[in-house]
Amino acid sequence: MFLFPAIDLKDTQCVRLYKGEMDQATVFNDNPADQALKFQEAGCEWLHLVDLNGAFAGEPVNGAAVDAILNAVNVPVQLGGGIRDLATIEHWLDKGLRRVILGTIALKNPALVTQAAKNFPGHVAVGIDARAGMVAVEGWAETSDMSAIDLGRKFEDAGISAIIYTDIDRDGTMEGVNTEATLALAEALDIPVIASGGVSSIEDVTQLKHAMEKANVQLEGVISGRALYDGSLDLAEAVSVLKGGKIC
Repeated sequence: MFLFPAIDLKDTQCVRLYKGEMDQATVFNDNPADQALKFQEAGCEWLHLVDLNGAFAGEPVNGAAVDAILNAVNVPVQLGGGIRDLATIEHWLDKGLRRVILGTIALKNPALVTQAAKNFPGHVAVGIDARAGMVAVEGWAETSDMSAIDLGRKFEDAGISAIIYTDIDRDGTMEGVNTEATLALAEALDIPVIASGGVSSIEDVTQLKHAMEKANVQLEGVISGRALYDGSLDLAEAVSVLKGGKIC
């Protein structure tokens, strides 16, 4: 399993939201490229970026910050937020992104996601953000009547590289991962799942790993944001645990 440090971009700054509310943003670094480099130096093997402004605008907004991050690091990077057409996907992959994450468009135009996966094999992931199990889109401002599992099943044979599953009610709360919902999604699908939302400590990471092993399902990894920024989770220790190491 991988530990994906999260860099959420709002107004060119590195922030964390509370339950997805844009007016409840805490700024942790006004230089996202510097933050990305710190995560790389601490041992991360992937970076997870979200263009928060782009998610609401429906098009990339924090492009300059993403460019700076790509120029600063050499670990693979995935990006979501405001990516809603094939031209934008191609633009970001040409820039050096390893993977684009399609969220809103996955619900509203699943055929485009399928086409994207065909055009760019191995480079397209789907972001499923859920509130009480139901998919939320448009920067989490709208909650649909489709469940996370039902949306995931639409892409079972599409060639999607991963699904990033975020429990919105846990995001930024430090209350722990919604293990039950995450594992239920992973059990229902053949697509690799990445857990997101609520990681607060090494205990959360360890519990998720143990639950995954007990359920005999495989997760690709887990995303963490606020816990890394405020120091309640040590990145190097989390990476070691997810690779099978012991807690010091």
